[in-house]
Amino acid sequence: MSSLSLAVRDSSTMLRRNLLHARRYPSLTLNLLLTPIMLLLLFVYIFGDTMSSGISGGGPDRSAYIAYLVPGLLLMTIGSTVIGTAVSVSNDMAEGIIARFRTMAIHRPSVLVGHVVGSVLQSVVSVVLVGAVAVAIGFRSTDATALEWLAAFGLLVLFAMALTWIAVGMGLISPNAEAASNNAMPLILLPLLSSAFTPVDSMPGWFQPIAEYQPFTPAIETLRGLLLGSEIGHNGWLAIVWCLGLAVLGYFWSTSKFNGDPK
Repeated sequence: MSSLSLAVRDSSTMLRRNLLHARRYPSLTLNLLLTPIMLLLLFVYIFGDTMSSGISGGGPDRSAYIAYLVPGLLLMTIGSTVIGTAVSVSNDMAEGIIARFRTMAIHRPSVLVGHVVGSVLQSVVSVVLVGAVAVAIGFRSTDATALEWLAAFGLLVLFAMALTWIAVGMGLISPNAEAASNNAMPLILLPLLSSAFTPVDSMPGWFQPIAEYQPFTPAIETLRGLLLGSEIGHNGWLAIVWCLGLAVLGYFWSTSKFNGDPK
């Protein structure tokens, strides 16, 4: 077989393995998925009127706040889902299956590729489920064109791939599943420090750089602009740069740890 055929075959095998694990043990994915759904319901029905009044400066408008909130929570869903990838990779390391794969005549990167592709697919499914809940409680995107919807989907997939490679690296350096979950926790905490719930310019001046100069804020503003027609400005190319930079960093970090001598 050619090198390409071998890579595709082994990567497909590893992808099937990871999807089977996700199907047989869905509790981790479901628990991580509940976080953005609970936050969505909490902020809409408990804080919605107050938050919408503060953002718009007018009367309470829960529907307007749903529209503002959903793009950030969709990206938060990705950050939450990929924590499961870090845990899964760490379990593979702890159980010795990675060491076994290293001794087999397989395309070595396929082990990581299987985790990444499987995680991206799970992230897409999770985003669809959270999006369905958002639509059920009133979210609408009537002004977005088909091209903007396609661009929004592409951004979500690219963002999921970038965070997944980072999560794989975190899983490889973690001694156990608990440590992997803790190491990957910033992927779900960073959205809380972004423009997901409130505009950056409404935050204290000393805190605004923290919210602005991180990967989630430009991605959220870009997704918000694509779905709701708000101004994207420089956030579009910043989001792409962040995604590509994190993906490249995560890839080289993960492959170097994977190909290193086992301890």
